[in-house]
Amino acid sequence: MLARIIVIGASAGGVEALRELVSHLPSDLPAAVFVVLHISPNNGSVLPSILSRAGSLKAIHPQPGEVIAPGRIYVAPPNHHLIVKSGIIELSNGPKENNHRPAIDVLFRTAARAYDSLVIGVVLSGLLDDGTAGLLAIKQRGGIAIVQDPHEALYSAMPRSAIENVEVDYILPVSEIAATLKQLVNEPVERRQETPLSSDLEMESDMAELEPAAMQNDERPGTPSAFACPDCGGVLWELNDSNLIRFRCRTGHAFSVESLLAQQSEALEEALWTALRALEETAALRERMFQRASQSGHRGIAEIYKEQAHTAKQQALIIRQALLNGLNGKDQSAEA
Repeated sequence: MLARIIVIGASAGGVEALRELVSHLPSDLPAAVFVVLHISPNNGSVLPSILSRAGSLKAIHPQPGEVIAPGRIYVAPPNHHLIVKSGIIELSNGPKENNHRPAIDVLFRTAARAYDSLVIGVVLSGLLDDGTAGLLAIKQRGGIAIVQDPHEALYSAMPRSAIENVEVDYILPVSEIAATLKQLVNEPVERRQETPLSSDLEMESDMAELEPAAMQNDERPGTPSAFACPDCGGVLWELNDSNLIRFRCRTGHAFSVESLLAQQSEALEEALWTALRALEETAALRERMFQRASQSGHRGIAEIYKEQAHTAKQQALIIRQALLNGLNGKDQSAEA
């Protein structure tokens, strides 16, 4: 019998936390466990093998339409959202959320839609804030929220974001999360059917699954913003959910504030590198033309080329310095 649905999200530093967590879960766990770990879309995932060896539960990449069974760990495969439906699992190539596919928010949100108060959401180590909006959806549907102690996490940003934006039920070191899960799954729980399923939650879940009705619907949750989607260039709609600000475009790409800022910074960096290359090439060409004009005795033209080369070099120097300062700042923040 399926007593509970446990959904776990992790990113940087998450493999170690997941390995320790599942090592303490019993073989007769009356719950199904779903895991999303941010991984490269181009590489195969060995996470099921790692988790299967770590504990007594078998971990697999599920197949579309697979029936949910207790005592099993279902791991999102690379480049696919893991979708929880009533009784079955689906995989989706839907729009990226927070620049990830699989995304933690998609797993959490669809589980909350299908199983409301039976869901236990767990956020582990990771950068930025994927999982926060999904954990909020779990709480709104009557589920339970557990977060790894940020002081223990290798990367504390994801746990801290969840704690700051969601009324979390438990903040625990990984060694205590498994014991808490074992206790919770063996406690009786009443399905809280009175908790309404919001239209926004329904639409966002459908968009992750590329449901035609949701994708073709002109209505979008939230209000139009002044920002463009970094992935497709479309208008981003701003969603304000319990003071948690998020953005989603017409085609379904979704961003938290932090993930949108990260995408904008990446786009700006690419533009600056392009500008730097163009300025350095311009300076080199005008320097060459200066030398040629000087050799030909065209002093007036030579001076113009010389001044233009100097200006381009100065502009390139400013951009290069900005890039170096930006890269150093990004590296330091990533290690924090």
